[in-house]
Order: sequence, then C-alpha cells, then structure tokens
Amino acid sequence: MTSGIAAKLATVSNSGSGANSGSGRMRHEALESWAEGRINPGARARVSKTDARADPYAADDYFRARGDLRFAGRHLLIDLWGARRLDDLDLAEATLREAVAAVGATLLHVHVHHFTPNHGISGVAVLAESHISVHTWPEARYAALDVFVCGDCNPYAAIPVLRRAWTPERVQLAEHLRGLTA
Repeated sequence: MTSGIAAKLATVSNSGSGANSGSGRMRHEALESWAEGRINPGARARVSKTDARADPYAADDYFRARGDLRFAGRHLLIDLWGARRLDDLDLAEATLREAVAAVGATLLHVHVHHFTPNHGISGVAVLAESHISVHTWPEARYAALDVFVCGDCNPYAAIPVLRRAWTPERVQLAEHLRGLTA
C-alpha cells in the first residue's frame, strides 16, 4: 500500500469518536476497499442507524435508498429504434467506453464481437459496478442495451452518449431496481 493511501487510511480511521467508531470504521473499510481496487473511488460508505448484524445490508456501501426502498443498483433497459451505424465495431467499442466514463463507472474489460451474415454486434463493458452491454440488429435498425450500475454511478448519463453514437429515431427506456429490499 502506498504511503499516501496509508496516511488517508490513518486519518479516516482516527476520525469520529475513536478508531473503532461506527462511521470512522466504515469510512476506513470503504477507503481500504478502494485502495485494494474492490470499489469505485467515488463510492461512499453509507452509515446506517441500524445494527449491521441485524440487517446484513446496513453497512454495505453498494446499496442505495430511494424513499423507503433499498436496492443494489439501477438497471436501465434501452431500446434504440431507427438507429444507424449498428454494424460499426469500432464505434460500438468507443461508445461503450464513453458510456462507462459518462456514468462514472470503473472499466474492467471491453469485448465486442461482429456477427455474420447480418453484421450485428454484441458487446459488453464489464465494470467494477456491473456492466453495460449492446446487441444490434442492423437489418432492423434496432439495438438493445443494458446499463446496470451500482454505487454512486448514474446510468442515465449514458443515454446522451448512445443517442450521439447511433442517432436513433426513437428510444424506449425502462428502469429496474436490482436487489430491491423493503
């Protein structure tokens, strides 16, 4: 571990009312996870008022809340109709990479594949926070995309990137909260 990260860990772990205080310990664990490459540097530990032993998700910095709902991540299902350049492999890879940056995710790997005879493309950007995928049918001018992210990532930030790349005439969108708990 680099000395800069070690110093940040020491500072964070000494914050709060003691090195083992709930919020100080959780921030320390979040920074430690980031330093070891397990989470997005922008992720924040969520301090819960409930006991982590009673609620296994209470101290999990990946789960988020919206009102009374708690969930692991947001999954957008996006259909592009009347789209163009759906057979361009280089464009597909560049678009996946740009979408990853736009949503604020951590890219682990990108893979794109060209199919024949229709020249459709399937591609996936594997993220520390989940994935972004694309499947195209150029002959139908249709593309199906998934943007599934957890933590502080904003999946909606990918939509302008997708519109610029494939210039669809129509976009259909559905959101699904994954890992939904009451």
